[in-house]
Amino acid sequence: MGVPVFILAGLLVHFVFLASIFDIYFSSPLVHGMTPQQTPLPPPAKRLVLFVADGLRADSLFELNSNNTPQAPYLRAILENNGSWGISHTRVPTESRPGHVALIAGFYEDVSAVAKGWKENPVEFDSVFNESKHTWSWGSPDILPMFAKGATGDHVYTFCYTAESEDFGAQDAAELDTWVFDHVKSFFNSSRSNQTLFSALNEEKVVLFLHLLGIDTNGHAHRPYSKEYKENIRKVDEGVEEIVSMLESFYGNDGKTAYILTSDHGMTDWGSHGAGHPSETLTPLIAWGAGVNYPQEVTSQLFEDNFLKEWKLENLKRMDVNQGTLPLEYLNNSDHFKAESMFTNAVQVLEQFKVKMSQKKRTTLSFLFTPFKPLSDSEQINFLKKARLYIQQQKYSEAVSLCKTLINLALEGLSYYHTYDRLFLGLSIAVSFVGWTTYVILVIIKTHTNLIKAAQINNKESTGPLYSFMFAGMIIAFFLLIQASPWTYYVYCLLPVPIWYAVVRELHVIQDLAANLWSLPVGHSVGFLLICILGIELLVFSFFYRSTLTVGLLVFAGWPVITQMWVQAKRTTLIWTLLCVFLAVFPLMPVVGREPNIPLVIVAGLTTLLISCFSLASFSRSENKYRGKEDLKVYFYQMFSIALSTYVVSSTHNSLKNKQGLPVFNQIVSWMTLASSSALPLLSPTLLFQRLFSILLSLMATYLLLSTGYEALFPLVLSGLMLVWIQMEQEALQHYGLSLRSKLAVFNFAYATDITQFRQLHLDDIRRSFFFVFFIVTAFFGTGNIASVNSFDPASVYCFLTVFSPFMMGGLLLLKVVIPFVLVSCAFEAVQVTTQLSSKSLFLIVLVISDIMALHFFFLVKDYGSWLDIGTSISHYVLVMSLTIFMMLMNGLAQLLTTKRLELSRRTKHHSM
Repeated sequence: MGVPVFILAGLLVHFVFLASIFDIYFSSPLVHGMTPQQTPLPPPAKRLVLFVADGLRADSLFELNSNNTPQAPYLRAILENNGSWGISHTRVPTESRPGHVALIAGFYEDVSAVAKGWKENPVEFDSVFNESKHTWSWGSPDILPMFAKGATGDHVYTFCYTAESEDFGAQDAAELDTWVFDHVKSFFNSSRSNQTLFSALNEEKVVLFLHLLGIDTNGHAHRPYSKEYKENIRKVDEGVEEIVSMLESFYGNDGKTAYILTSDHGMTDWGSHGAGHPSETLTPLIAWGAGVNYPQEVTSQLFEDNFLKEWKLENLKRMDVNQGTLPLEYLNNSDHFKAESMFTNAVQVLEQFKVKMSQKKRTTLSFLFTPFKPLSDSEQINFLKKARLYIQQQKYSEAVSLCKTLINLALEGLSYYHTYDRLFLGLSIAVSFVGWTTYVILVIIKTHTNLIKAAQINNKESTGPLYSFMFAGMIIAFFLLIQASPWTYYVYCLLPVPIWYAVVRELHVIQDLAANLWSLPVGHSVGFLLICILGIELLVFSFFYRSTLTVGLLVFAGWPVITQMWVQAKRTTLIWTLLCVFLAVFPLMPVVGREPNIPLVIVAGLTTLLISCFSLASFSRSENKYRGKEDLKVYFYQMFSIALSTYVVSSTHNSLKNKQGLPVFNQIVSWMTLASSSALPLLSPTLLFQRLFSILLSLMATYLLLSTGYEALFPLVLSGLMLVWIQMEQEALQHYGLSLRSKLAVFNFAYATDITQFRQLHLDDIRRSFFFVFFIVTAFFGTGNIASVNSFDPASVYCFLTVFSPFMMGGLLLLKVVIPFVLVSCAFEAVQVTTQLSSKSLFLIVLVISDIMALHFFFLVKDYGSWLDIGTSISHYVLVMSLTIFMMLMNGLAQLLTTKRLELSRRTKHHSM
């Protein structure tokens, strides 16, 4: 198999591996085609008013001020005198879209939406708005349109402010909420002179939705304990009071309006959300008005937390709910109404179960179909008959209990049929994983080592294996065809066939390898295998526990001592050890963004400038000096960019702190620095250390603009370690007698591609590849857990923009993650060429390591439990699978950044040969 064909096959295989989890674990569980069910009794309310205070924490609303006065006096009076209250428990990801879907559509966001992003309606679903007669909504353009576009007909109306209004650097984000309240008032005032609108507002099944984004925006910009956040809560409290008073007056106090105030998610102390911290998942819920219970006084309540005592609400019954569900104890209605409501709910869920079962039965051979036994046809009939009989006999509590049991069984059955094919598909992918990894190992041994004897080419290769695998493929395809399986099933189930055929074709390699292994001492083979397993498990654990990276780096620090390399390179070993220890500190630090520390960013900028001065002095004394003043100009311009970036970071954060917004000059400088960061290194000399130094300066200028604290020092320490790593690998080559040590000071990247004779792989090259993968993982997790959304602080992008733009902000935060990755990739490129290895040979070893890690995470993927568990399992698998694609992209980028040079004097792009 040629190199281009192998790369293409590898990309296709890994794309299938990556896509498979979304088909196996995260296909849509929603069911369509049921008959609508309605409660026979009339509802207690004609209209619902829903206030969603985006980003409002439960403790921020319920806790008392230092002088024992409530944070929100009106809402406090409501829960004490007029309504019911509790904590609404949200689920991860604690983002606005899934939070609103749970509140308004009544279910946790479809997990298949993870593959499509939190955009408008990735999966069709019904909602309260869709079932209403009319819905009017006011608020953010990021939330309202998705429910309007998902509704059937034209009865959901939206009134949004402009996207530019969502500015984290604005003087007062509470104006967003004031806008909503003012527009609701003017809307109702205008209805008095518009008979059509007035009539519509007085119909039944009317929903008024007020989305209040100010609290979330102020929380991001100033943190939840800031006076801005708390003042915004007070303004919301006043606004709610005004709206309620206006509506009661408009409807003549008819007692037919139900009110709910809640939040889509909370917020961490450092102003972010997305993960599963209690501050993000605990949101307030206050309900009052038509059909809602009045406050219930109690003498004691059993909760694991101490909130009741802290909030001085011990005597008022707290009724917690899971976001998207409403317990019966909130309802102020007859037992008959509650029983009928539960019966209707049970029939709805049972209808979904029936549709799901019939769908699976149609696509499965009768002798292979195994039904969900707890809900056979006879059991379904018995449940419904018994529940209806209880209602007729006025045994309402028994009816409610039985309906809850039926709902739980139906939900279990839905899950059973939804995951019916999971084991079969999962085994197919696992077999493909093992086959592909085996094949890559065989390719490495065959083409890049001296372990295997030159194989005798047999022109009459046996066609037996080919026919056998073709027959197996035909059997699998026929089996899928008669079951009317989707086309993706063919891909997953047939993929093992060509992969394992390729493995079988290399049978002679396996035989020669086995013979070689038998000749080795058993202790050596077992020891080597155990070290490999330990190293890979260390990498896997680092995805869960960042401190594992610290352990690994401390082991790396002792590597020269263990191998006795320190004897021949004492100074280099000492620097290596110190930098490993320094870098080991970062994974022990708190995740970035929690405690902004701009002075540390300034220190990082000044330290970079100081190191730059020493480095330029060192280069000027080296044997290979600059070719002219143009080289010096590039470095001086990069140093100026570092100084300017340091100033911009300090100036921007001071300006935002004083509520003066983002200065235009700072914004222009930031974008210009970002734009020039990839081009400037191409103007510097291609000498190894000079080019790597130029790459660091360019990327460091951008990284400083994206930093808010100690992480600004991370690229400096990482780059220092990478430069010493290059030197240590030279010492390792000499130590193992593989080649003479190169003179790195005069090594030129531009001539590296002229090396025609690469050496074969040595056992130590596996360690070299492992180092690279470990450093890549360290680059990812060194300053935060990128698998967790709340690791990112929006303040990181404030030098570039402050107006809310999820894609732009997400792109900048991704760039911040990629910059350390590029630094490691460039260093690895230097290691490859200075140790006379082809990039393909080391890349294949990296591929094997990442695929073994990916197989670990494939079996750890979850679609149950909390969204924190689900999201973490997905992100870990996707990260490792993306590592291969990233590796190829970064390898190309590293070659471009290290070998190419732009000659300004000739105004042409020139590659020195």
